[in-house]
Amino acid sequence: MLYSTITAEAKRARFREELASGRLLRVPGAFNPLSAKLIEEKGFDGVYISGAVLSADLGLPDIGLTTLTEVAGRGAQIARVTELPTLIDADTGFGEPMNAARTVQEMENAGVSGLHIEDQINPKRCGHLDGKEVVGLDVAVRRIRAAVEGRRDPNFLIMARTDVRAVDGLSAAQDRAKALVDAGADALFPEAMRSLEEFAAIREAVDVPVLANMTEFGKSELFTTDQLASVGINLVIYPVSLLRMAMGAAARALDTITAEGSLTSRLDEMQHRAELYELIDYESYAGFDANIFNFSVEK
Repeated sequence: MLYSTITAEAKRARFREELASGRLLRVPGAFNPLSAKLIEEKGFDGVYISGAVLSADLGLPDIGLTTLTEVAGRGAQIARVTELPTLIDADTGFGEPMNAARTVQEMENAGVSGLHIEDQINPKRCGHLDGKEVVGLDVAVRRIRAAVEGRRDPNFLIMARTDVRAVDGLSAAQDRAKALVDAGADALFPEAMRSLEEFAAIREAVDVPVLANMTEFGKSELFTTDQLASVGINLVIYPVSLLRMAMGAAARALDTITAEGSLTSRLDEMQHRAELYELIDYESYAGFDANIFNFSVEK
């Protein structure tokens, strides 16, 4: 009832253990707390909280317009409803390296299990768009060092994301990956890899967990979990997938209302009210206050 029964600290410790297990962790992106509960119900390993999704949810492009407060607030809302560990997109750390340290502490306070900080300049661009620019290696390293310095819970995961592959090529991405790990990054997020061989090259360059971003309509082919596991990837995210599916369904529903005058023809595509109530554990609230739940819904 209400929120997760597992503390944030326990989730972080479990996340670390699972990343060290050697198996590939599957971490879909939640677009709200309810979808995070669905991810958990379906048996996935964690919940990703995407900056692109949060921006889109606010009707904004993913170019660094969201604030630390907005992102941490949404992170808290999602983290507190699921037993799963949560990984959040912290963009470029929301400012200078000192801001990266504060960002870590705000995300710890929000109850998430880890974050990633990238090496793009401000304002940033979506990682799968052309025209990206990255900061110099010295700034990228300082961001990660500051984040590590700001950490209070040693199990809070600090992941470094590098976008340098699209700017200076794979060899530069390997070199930067090594430098970011040397700066203290616990894990690595190489953005916009073009092939399994490129993922394998990054995997060989560092000795920390490596993440694969399987976002649709981007630079990377949509590799299967078996393919990613075969080259040693430790964690795969699907950051915007559920939002895209939900918005596609919403658009089709609105078109159906216009064309048919009702949604009768699409009822079998909807989550039933009974399924929704089960997902949010409506009936358990009866133990707290019998007046809240005093009816049943037939499927």
